[in-house]
Amino acid sequence: MKKVLQLVATTCFAVAILLTTSTAFAQQRTSPRDSVSAKIGGANIKINYGSPAVDNRTVWGGLVPYDKMWRAGANQATTFTTDKEVTIEGKKLPAGKYTLFATPTANEWKITFNSEVGQWGIKRDGTANEDPAKDVLVVSVKPKAAPMTERLKYVTSASGFSLVWEKVEVPVSVK
Repeated sequence: MKKVLQLVATTCFAVAILLTTSTAFAQQRTSPRDSVSAKIGGANIKINYGSPAVDNRTVWGGLVPYDKMWRAGANQATTFTTDKEVTIEGKKLPAGKYTLFATPTANEWKITFNSEVGQWGIKRDGTANEDPAKDVLVVSVKPKAAPMTERLKYVTSASGFSLVWEKVEVPVSVK
């Protein structure tokens, strides 16, 4: 009986260690979270995103397919916050927090600001976790060639922000 109890205790201990270890590994993200903040035209903006690496992959038209909405980062959906109304590519966006999505093509991107926040960036089937009924603003922008950037990053300037990754920069005007 004593040996049975020892076996049960040892098994329970091993299972507990296994569960703890697998949970710790599951919580690790290969794409670290990052954020950028700026004051543009009197408004404080912040972009919070997951920063994936190129890692010898074809990004545009491969990892991120053309003509398909994308979470504009990795893991949790990317968020864009502004404390004042701003003008994005000539269109007004009220103060608030938004999920930022992008639909890339080779020549033009659609940037979508959606009022639903807090969701994971993709659904189980791999599509963007976006409810079109909650789209507040959709604008079109032109990508341009850029020097190689291994990790996705957002960069701010006095004229707005840019998504920069691999050999592409996607500037978005903010006033």
